[in-house]
Amino acid sequence: MAMKTGDPRTSICARSRGLGLLLLCLVLSACQPEAGTADAAPAAPVLRRDSALINELDQLERVGLSLPEDHAPALAVLLGRCPPGSAERLEGLSVRANLLGLLRDRPGFDAAVAELANWPDNALRRSARLAERLAQAQWAQNNGELSVALRLLAPLPPEELAPLERRLAWRALATLARVQADYGELDNAIENNLRALEMADGLGGVWRRVASLAALTDVSNRMDQPERALRYSDEALALARQDPNPVTLYDVYTVRGIVHASDRPSAAAREALNAALEQARAAGSSRLEALALGNLADHMLRRGEFAQAEATARQALELARQHHRLSSEILALHNLGIAKIGQRRIEEGKRDVLAAIHMEVERGAGGYTAESWRELGQYLEQAGDLPGALDAYHRSRELFDQVLHEESRKAVLEAEARYEDTRRRKEIELLNRGNRLKEGEILSRDLQLRLWAEVGACVLLSAALLSLAYRRIRRTNAALAQANESLREQSERDPLTGLSNRRHFQSVIRQADAGLRGSLFLIDIDLFKRINDQWGHAAGDSVLIEVARRLRAVLREQDLVVRWGGEEFLILIRSPDPLDAGHLAQRLLDQVGSKPVMHGSQAITVTASIGYACFPLQPHGVVLDWERALDLADTAMYMAKAHGRNKAYGVTAMEARHADEALVLGAQLESAWHAGRAQIHCVQGPPVEARHA
Repeated sequence: MAMKTGDPRTSICARSRGLGLLLLCLVLSACQPEAGTADAAPAAPVLRRDSALINELDQLERVGLSLPEDHAPALAVLLGRCPPGSAERLEGLSVRANLLGLLRDRPGFDAAVAELANWPDNALRRSARLAERLAQAQWAQNNGELSVALRLLAPLPPEELAPLERRLAWRALATLARVQADYGELDNAIENNLRALEMADGLGGVWRRVASLAALTDVSNRMDQPERALRYSDEALALARQDPNPVTLYDVYTVRGIVHASDRPSAAAREALNAALEQARAAGSSRLEALALGNLADHMLRRGEFAQAEATARQALELARQHHRLSSEILALHNLGIAKIGQRRIEEGKRDVLAAIHMEVERGAGGYTAESWRELGQYLEQAGDLPGALDAYHRSRELFDQVLHEESRKAVLEAEARYEDTRRRKEIELLNRGNRLKEGEILSRDLQLRLWAEVGACVLLSAALLSLAYRRIRRTNAALAQANESLREQSERDPLTGLSNRRHFQSVIRQADAGLRGSLFLIDIDLFKRINDQWGHAAGDSVLIEVARRLRAVLREQDLVVRWGGEEFLILIRSPDPLDAGHLAQRLLDQVGSKPVMHGSQAITVTASIGYACFPLQPHGVVLDWERALDLADTAMYMAKAHGRNKAYGVTAMEARHADEALVLGAQLESAWHAGRAQIHCVQGPPVEARHA
């Protein structure tokens, strides 16, 4: 007998099935992630544009910086064809302000900036404000005021750039990345160059993409990532050849020469730098020629061709001064001084290098200044001026630490760790998002429970689902906590050697509020750059891994050993006894230098220089914070290097009654030692075969 739709039993069953289906749908829908609801970035203003005029402006921007004297008048004529308040006029004013800045034409520059500042209240008003900031930043950059340029441009978040003119936004990002690279903020420079590269893809042509790739090549090389630098360089050269232009090719060949600078043999570097010089001359640009000559002189110094380097640096210096190019002048003057030192004209060469360093300090280029001191120390050591070399090394380390600690740890040694941290933070955020979705499921199911409690149906089923969901959340939370802990451990571990890294040391040492107690060792592999140059970076990695293994083999479980960065390692032991520290220093030297490191069939001779200090400092029990303690160990290490390497120098006592006095004596450690105000224990490493030059 067929059921009637009005039968009360049929209605109850139907409602039950309907409610069950509704519950199933709600449960399934609650398990689906919600679609993103982020607000879309505001669209760029839609204005009519003269594409032919924009293309002419593009070409002037592409080559204008190489010959601003010739192209600034041409740009002025072109601006006369751009209607007031138009996108073309905004673009032309932005490019013209930069050219006038290069020419130091202050009245013309001020007029261009004033027009940007008084831009009509139309859809381009926000773009004009950025163009005004960019112009001021470029003036500051061209005149060596990097900190001013950085304050004007940083940060440039995506939400600020999205509604602006795209060419202007690319120009601002590229400029910011250059300033950050010169200022020492290499990780930020990489990030903004990648953003500029992505933006260049939508602007037509290839020259902007080539410029961004060349900038990425340079910054990657500074961060000691040669494989990545070569990859960017190869892509840039292939693109530049599709649309050849002397200015673009000059940029590409220059960075290729820098990347290949440490190659042995050096044919690729010399070929690239000579090609860059040819392109600079083909462009008819004395400015680019000065830079190309400076880079070529630097390459000759690396090869020990000091007389040729001096002649080339003199040509570069004359051109740089003729065209008022501060960065080129600094490079040429520095290279000229180093070339003189290489020819044993030490005092004359030191005067030139110190003048270049003073100019770098004035322009605020902290990363370059530290490297200049380091290079000066290296060449003074080779020339036999050990006191001068030690002073230069110490100044280099002081500036490096200043960049590292006082400028939010912007140095190269932390760059790769920061990229890893970014990746791990993203993973944690994904886990947290998953956790929030699970919590949303709980809330949704709780609402369902209330609904079914009110209608009195499916209570047991809902309770079971809720219980299951809570158990899943607990498991998810436990997994998240475990993942967070695992990621934290990974972030404090050096991926190459397996040792703890700088971040782990800092997290441990922060607990020592009363200052560092124990013996602190700083270990540096001797002539590590020469190992990389002679055998390749893979061999260098093998040396780092093996040295880390040998250091661990000497130490106890409770001792802390850290890869401090590059080829430096740090060890902290609990014992402050100078006798214990001296014995350990001898074992470390013996262990590192006792036998060559094998890389395939290659036997690589390895030694280390060690500096250490015992805290509290005797005889007055002075305790230092960890950073100042590290400075003292670092100074002792450079003494070991300056006195022949394969040695350990340890500060075992110091006539200091308080921390400030210890800092003063530590800054003049060798003098304090000779004057009897500091006791230093010297340890000689094992005899080893001479390393090939």
